[in-house]
Amino acid sequence: MTERKPSVWTLPGMPPLLVMTALGFSGFSLLMPVAPLWASMGGADSFGSGLVNGLLMLSTVATQMVVSPGLRILGWSRMLVIGLLCLGLPSVLHLFSDQLPLILALAVVRGIGFGIITVCGSSAVAALVEPKRRGRAIGAYGLAIAVPQFVLIPAAPWLAENVGPGLVFGLGIAPAIAVPFAITLGRRLATVPAPKTAATDIAPQGSRIAAVRTRAVVMPIVALLTITCTGGAVLTFAPTMLTNTTTAVVALLALTGLGALSRWIFGGIADRFGARRFITPLLVVAALGAAGVSLGVAGDTDAVTTTVLLVGAAFIGTAYGGLQNVTLVEAFAAAGDRSRNVVSVVWNAGFDLGTGLGSVVVGTIATASSFPTSFVVLAVVSVVVAALVSLLRPRPTQPSAA
Repeated sequence: MTERKPSVWTLPGMPPLLVMTALGFSGFSLLMPVAPLWASMGGADSFGSGLVNGLLMLSTVATQMVVSPGLRILGWSRMLVIGLLCLGLPSVLHLFSDQLPLILALAVVRGIGFGIITVCGSSAVAALVEPKRRGRAIGAYGLAIAVPQFVLIPAAPWLAENVGPGLVFGLGIAPAIAVPFAITLGRRLATVPAPKTAATDIAPQGSRIAAVRTRAVVMPIVALLTITCTGGAVLTFAPTMLTNTTTAVVALLALTGLGALSRWIFGGIADRFGARRFITPLLVVAALGAAGVSLGVAGDTDAVTTTVLLVGAAFIGTAYGGLQNVTLVEAFAAAGDRSRNVVSVVWNAGFDLGTGLGSVVVGTIATASSFPTSFVVLAVVSVVVAALVSLLRPRPTQPSAA
């Protein structure tokens, strides 16, 4: 009789990681829609209020580039604590002023914190969990990210307008509450042995193996960029391109809810069957979803076109969550454990850049033509990338031992 392995939820280090992640993303999700709204209340125009989250993501990506050396210099616990404090404490400082300069400065600080937490979080999963169970662990980690977003992104503006911004900014300090969990997690990660250097990495053919691994990582990141462009476009423009507010809310709930569920479910599926084989099918699902959104937005606001639109949003949500999981699992496997921190940086930067790029591209095309045309373009791009992933399939990579 074989001994049953413990659930990934209870592996050493995972509980504090999941609690820290949930609290960190709670603070992020609360301020994502409310900080620009606060700027608008202070008199900022559309460009100024849009600049708040633009600067937040720019600061996030810039910070992600320096997290790896920061970990080597400061260690896990210090980096995690700095990240949580930068993400959480600025929330209450919004109450001092609703003027744009202060809000933009606080967005930069929050971006620093968010950049640290996102890279450290995915790197921690790779460090704590063996490759054969990493898909499930990434699924659990993804659920800790997605549930706060699913609940709080729609709720935060309602709370700000009906109860008051002060409540949201008070709740936004949630990341700072996670500091004790970060310290516990940091102590655990400090005991994890550094990945061993494989003999092939130091042999003469090591450079060729490194090149193969680099190529193998590229396509998952390209697939991630593609789906985050599509998902980010829906998250950004649903309230703008849909005249019916209820339809917009349901579409967002379909995307974020199924995204959370899909990211969790695909963890076990990737562990059992391998992650790479699901990238192409999920991109096709994303293309069908984008086409459905295009038809729904272009048509009349009757029951049929509304249903097509919501099904399209659900398809995008399924691909959005599933691809977040399988692309990260595949990138870790392709690069090997020695490069897990670099993969974490590249993957998180790709996610954030894709989200911003989707907003810019769709906004530009919609201004020149229409929103339906924008989503047709996204559907075509998804099909092209799906074909490339299928045609440029690398040889299977064997995950390194954790």
